[in-house]
Amino acid sequence: MCFRVKFYPTDPSALKEEITRYLVFLQIKRDLYHGRLLCKTSDAAQLAAYILQAEIGDYDAGKHPEGYSSKFQFFPKHSEKLERKIADIHKAELSGQSPDTAELNFLTQAQSLETYGVDPHPCKDVSGNAAFLAFTPSGFVVLQGNKRIHFIKWTDVSKMKFEGKTFNLYAIQKEESKIILTYFAPTPEACKHLWKCGVENQAFYKFEKSSQVRTVSSSNLFFKGSRFRYSGKVAKEVIESSAKIKRSPPEIHRSGLVPSRSCPSISHGSRLSSVPRTRRRAVHISIMEDISEQTGSEERVFSEKRDSEERDFSEKSGSEERDFSEESGSEEGDVSEESGSEERDFSEESGSEEQDFSEERGSEEGDVSEESGSEEREASVMRAAVKSKTSVKRETSVRRAAVKRERLQ
Repeated sequence: MCFRVKFYPTDPSALKEEITRYLVFLQIKRDLYHGRLLCKTSDAAQLAAYILQAEIGDYDAGKHPEGYSSKFQFFPKHSEKLERKIADIHKAELSGQSPDTAELNFLTQAQSLETYGVDPHPCKDVSGNAAFLAFTPSGFVVLQGNKRIHFIKWTDVSKMKFEGKTFNLYAIQKEESKIILTYFAPTPEACKHLWKCGVENQAFYKFEKSSQVRTVSSSNLFFKGSRFRYSGKVAKEVIESSAKIKRSPPEIHRSGLVPSRSCPSISHGSRLSSVPRTRRRAVHISIMEDISEQTGSEERVFSEKRDSEERDFSEKSGSEERDFSEESGSEEGDVSEESGSEERDFSEESGSEEQDFSEERGSEEGDVSEESGSEEREASVMRAAVKSKTSVKRETSVRRAAVKRERLQ
């Protein structure tokens, strides 16, 4: 884990505090190592000599044997000739400069380079040629190989839009001539990230007040596309706030910085070969260790908390399922018992009615021989009435059982 500069200062010498200049110095030194800060051989030798002066001080023949500059890795790759030139400048030109003076001179020279502050985004042009789009404190830059093929100031950029993998930049330059640059990102997500970076950089460097910043859309239609608004202070407000700082200068613990090979390089692409250990500088930054330990502790606490929540949820779910199962079984048992009770009552009632009817019919048959045919008709009507009553009760019992089953479901 590491921190890096997001918005580079337009003029590093305008930064009031030495510690702020030192942090920017570390970032640009890293950019130089990763190949983001492209420069001529003469500029490269001068910048590397400033780094030597800031980190080891004046040349001392007793401490610095022949080839001492080769122990430092300033660039992705360099020759012995360049190493000798770096050592010559360090010996002859920079003697007597303090670390903060050497760092300020380094920043001043780096700020004059075309690729100062670039954060390269790999893309392709309409012809399919590889290119890098970048946003600097001065404006929008397009790089192909080691050359800058386009540069548009932030004041000339009218709008930036994207759709899918396609990124479009609209600009108005001299004589009201309109320019439209179209490039294609590897993925829609990368294109959206490119657009957001462009919107942020334009808002930060172009406007004088944060209140002037407006929400922008990636499409001409209000209801379509992504919307984004930069929040925070702009460059001018940051410099003004820095000038008002009133405190004792913080103590600076200078040390080398371990180069990371995770960032993309403009000129060399992704480098898989590691830098030889004999050419690295042993370094130690306590703040990075503290951050790593704190991050690891937070991850462990979060993992333990998540495991505990999952166990609680599992136990709670199992308890609820058991309760639901017992409740369902109890309700089904009650329904079964109630249905059985109703059926038994209905059976007993039907049997009693049939028995009464049988006895009544027997007594009536005894009297039939003596009575007239009208009594037989009355007996027949009574039997029909009993059968109808039995049928109605059976239908009522069936409907009642069906209703209870529906409630359970």
